[in-house]
Amino acid sequence: MNAYIQLTLSQLRFFVRNRQVLVFTLFMPLFFMLMLGSFLGKGNDISLDGVIIDQDHSAESSVMVQALQSNSILKLKSSDDLDKSLDQLKNGDQKLVVLIQQNYGHAVGLKGADSTKASFLQVYYDQTNQQSAQIGLQTVGQVADGVSKQLVNFVPTIRVEPIGVQALQLRYIDFLVPGILAMMIMSNNLNGVSGQIASWRERGVLRRMQSTPLKASTFIAAQITARLVMNTAQALIVLLVGALVFGTQVNGSWWLLLLFVVMGTLTFMSIGFIIAGVAKTPESAGPIAGLISFPLMFLGGVFFSVSSMPSFLQPIVKSIPITQLSTAIRQIMNVGAGIGDLWQEGLMLAIWLVVAFVVATFTFKWE
Repeated sequence: MNAYIQLTLSQLRFFVRNRQVLVFTLFMPLFFMLMLGSFLGKGNDISLDGVIIDQDHSAESSVMVQALQSNSILKLKSSDDLDKSLDQLKNGDQKLVVLIQQNYGHAVGLKGADSTKASFLQVYYDQTNQQSAQIGLQTVGQVADGVSKQLVNFVPTIRVEPIGVQALQLRYIDFLVPGILAMMIMSNNLNGVSGQIASWRERGVLRRMQSTPLKASTFIAAQITARLVMNTAQALIVLLVGALVFGTQVNGSWWLLLLFVVMGTLTFMSIGFIIAGVAKTPESAGPIAGLISFPLMFLGGVFFSVSSMPSFLQPIVKSIPITQLSTAIRQIMNVGAGIGDLWQEGLMLAIWLVVAFVVATFTFKWE
């Protein structure tokens, strides 16, 4: 127990005294957050991403779908699930949900003769974001008027029925802070562990430790404890700066947030041990870690939403650990999600942790 405590304390002292570690593990993430948050994070996101649902599946509704999707302002994706789309709208993931109801084609065929059947284009919008709602409703209305003009010389056959939905008032900074937190956990452990262990092996530190009564389990446990303490402290600093400067907050459970911080730390530590075992020198460990972490930083939902990426890439991106970690932290902070809502993210992280730990046990070398 004494060796474990001493190793943990020595590792923490190493973190505090090493200025490069502090710069790259704490100050760089804070710099990204402050710079991007200052330029992009204070205003509401007014990009008009949305969903269009065609319940009529007629030739007339296909014309409307094509007209809406070809509009340069609207970015509407087709869907068949109204409930899921409305949940995305409420959570701030979408700005509009356009619903083409059944019998739309029949109503259009009446060419305005029966006005009671003319309102078959419903637009659900976020009523907490009036700027985005006004632009969206106006744009959809213009598209509908254009289609009407083509049909019946501008007789208002198609009307737009706006329906307000109470949604979360999320800003880009609310999206960014959880991503920065996930990126920091990944960088601290994947890059930090691989470089440090490879350096200690080359300098003979690990060989000298192996020659003592020190057990490998004690050494690894001390590393885990020190990094958990450091990651938790750094996470609190990031959350504190985000709250004081930008007004971000944690709407969910702090204990659940801590659980995912721990799982993320252990997962990326295990991957770091794998890199340290594969790399022959510290000089090669750094590029290998960077080759893995740099793409993950931009693909894992840190700065940009995964839903905005190409559809063929999304299944791959959603399977990597930083995506699971950033999604879970973002849902806890912004939506107040509970463990029942995040069991898939927790399961994926657990699978990554177990697999990476098993591989690390076979690749780790003292010399």
